Amino acid sequence: MEASKRKKALGLFLLVVVVSVATNVTTNYFTNKHEKDNFKRELQYPTAYAKFSNVKSGVETDFTLAAELTIHSVVHVKTQSKAKMAFREDPFFEFFFGRPRYYQEPPMVEGSGSGVIISNDGYIVTNNHVIDGSSKIEVTLNDKRTFEAKVIGADPNTDLALIKIDAENLPIIPFGNSDSLKVGEWVLAVGNPFNLNSTVTAGIVSAKARNINIINSKMRIESFIQTDAAVNPGNSGGALVNTRGELVGINTAIASQTGSFAGYAFAIPVSIVKKVVSDLRQYGVVQRAVLGVEIADITAQLAKEKDLKTLEGAYVANVNAGSAAEKAGIKEGDVIVNVNGVAVKSVSELQEQIGRYRPGDKISITVIRKNNELKFNNVELKNSQGSASIVSSDKVDVEQLLGATFKELSSKLQKDLGLDYGVQVTSLTKGKLMQQGVRVGYIILKINNQTIRNVEDIQSAVTAALNSEDKVLFMAGVYPNGRVTYYAVNLEE
Repeated sequence: MEASKRKKALGLFLLVVVVSVATNVTTNYFTNKHEKDNFKRELQYPTAYAKFSNVKSGVETDFTLAAELTIHSVVHVKTQSKAKMAFREDPFFEFFFGRPRYYQEPPMVEGSGSGVIISNDGYIVTNNHVIDGSSKIEVTLNDKRTFEAKVIGADPNTDLALIKIDAENLPIIPFGNSDSLKVGEWVLAVGNPFNLNSTVTAGIVSAKARNINIINSKMRIESFIQTDAAVNPGNSGGALVNTRGELVGINTAIASQTGSFAGYAFAIPVSIVKKVVSDLRQYGVVQRAVLGVEIADITAQLAKEKDLKTLEGAYVANVNAGSAAEKAGIKEGDVIVNVNGVAVKSVSELQEQIGRYRPGDKISITVIRKNNELKFNNVELKNSQGSASIVSSDKVDVEQLLGATFKELSSKLQKDLGLDYGVQVTSLTKGKLMQQGVRVGYIILKINNQTIRNVEDIQSAVTAALNSEDKVLFMAGVYPNGRVTYYAVNLEE
């Protein structure tokens, strides 16, 4: 009886085991089948893959060739200049009969930057702010040879300068095409930051035609290439090159609150560099062409106010009398959208395009007027003096040098102040006069003991001072409120 019960219990146990195993096998089969079916269905969904042009699979971007082609053509520029002098205002001291008694020879200060060799016989392009006011310029090549350089010419409007050393068979960087640069394209910055010679950094083009208002000049041209390649003090005047080793810009500035690189740097496009360097080499001064209009970028508010149907282009706020624009038929309220077949979307792009031409050149201008497109052909550009002639480097641009504009006194002001002569300051930029505290309205009566009756007298006084040993302007004058004031302006600062 007990044997029979044990057999039944064993049989029941085996049955449970068999059923359990069968259940697990069946469950796993259908579960796996379901997952495989789901996986197959997921694979049937369309899949998109990112594609990169000109990039071979498994090959990283290589900058070594571009670096090798350019590093030997970027030089270290060291300068020496006199420290800025401070003069105390003293209405009782004879400024006009020699140096003040408390005059002291200012100490020498050293500066540092970079430059780019553009000809095998020693022409080098750099920034104007690197060499401005320098009494000595020393250039060190990548092979450690050192030369003293002389200034061929400088252009504060673009912050470019051309210097030269006596050397031959130098390595050069060929000019590229900054117009063809695309946002997101790789570029290299080559220079000498913090006196660290021959430094190469990489980044991409972050933006183009950027205006950041750093050039303090009445006719400034700012249309910078913005990049995130690391640029620091000492990189100024160095090269921005593409991955083919071609020069596409001259590194000029950084966006920073500390003075060191904080993510963005700015370079002058080579399209501007070529024009400026060519003029400086040929004439010693830039032949600046002007259209003769006051322009503004189009904002949503301006478009609404003026009933404009476009947000692209440069809005003409005013047309100067006798200018190239007036003679062509351009009017206030027009929107300039094209120059010689090249579209312009902003003020900086228009300035860049006009900056490529010389006085006397004829171009085409397309405008939008009352929502209609008009094209003006054979617009003859002029210089800042209102003619199409070439400007000589022998004549100093006093307004640019001093950072001011002037006009002769009106008869009414002469009568009110009891003056027989004088020239009044009508506007100021961040220049030499503003640095010394001169304000708009100041009436210049004498410069270095020379009576100032008109703007030509200022021209001759400044020219004489530049040819003197001191290179200082001692100015006497009066403000319209009757306050007599004296200033001393160091032209070498």
